[in-house]
Formats: sequence, C-alpha cells, structure tokens
Amino acid sequence: MRAIVEGLLTVLKHLFIKPVTLEYPEKKRFQSEAFRGKLVVKGCIGCGICKKVCPSGAIEYSKDEEGKVVSYTFDLKKCMFCGNCMYYCPHHAIKMTGDFELATENKQDLKLVYKGGADD
Repeated sequence: MRAIVEGLLTVLKHLFIKPVTLEYPEKKRFQSEAFRGKLVVKGCIGCGICKKVCPSGAIEYSKDEEGKVVSYTFDLKKCMFCGNCMYYCPHHAIKMTGDFELATENKQDLKLVYKGGADD
C-alpha cells in the first residue's frame, strides 16, 4: 500500500512541472547562429582550400578548361559537420545552415551538388 501512495505522490508532484521535451516536429527547438547544419555554397572561386582542410574528404569539385569551377559535391555521408570548410574559406562562400533534418532513405539525397562558380 505504501508503494502505491508513493507512486501517486510522485505523479502529483510531476503533474505541475513544465515538460522538458517538445512536441517534435510540430514544435522545433531554436537553433543558435553557431549551429552547423546543411551546407550551402554561393560565390566560390575554386581555390580548393575547403577540400584541403576537410578531414573526412567529403568535398569534391570539378573545373572546366579555363579553370572555373563547374560543380561542387558535398557528401553528407562522409561529412562530420566540423565547419573547417566554412571557417577557412577566404571568400566566405560556404555557409552552414540550421537545417538538421537530413534523414533519408535514398543515399543519393545525401550528396549535395552545386553548379556554377563565383557568379551564382
């Protein structure tokens, strides 16, 4: 009988406490400016620093005959979202957004391909 009373008291005690969790996905937690989510490229000149500083080798890009960047590929399966590509980019062409909902059933969806170069 004592255990039942203690259980009811515990339930009553927690009944008026604000819940810690959110009703995801209806309510989403605020992401700070420093959050490192999905990558976005805009205005890259193709210097290659991002590829050199990427510890997991998740960045590939291709250039045309003139040396202009044609496309970038970020492989999110390899990416560990360290932010080195963003921090070391001299032109601040790579940004990490607050988008963290990257789960998918298709592995090809985890390869982000950006076309173009400095004029995008």
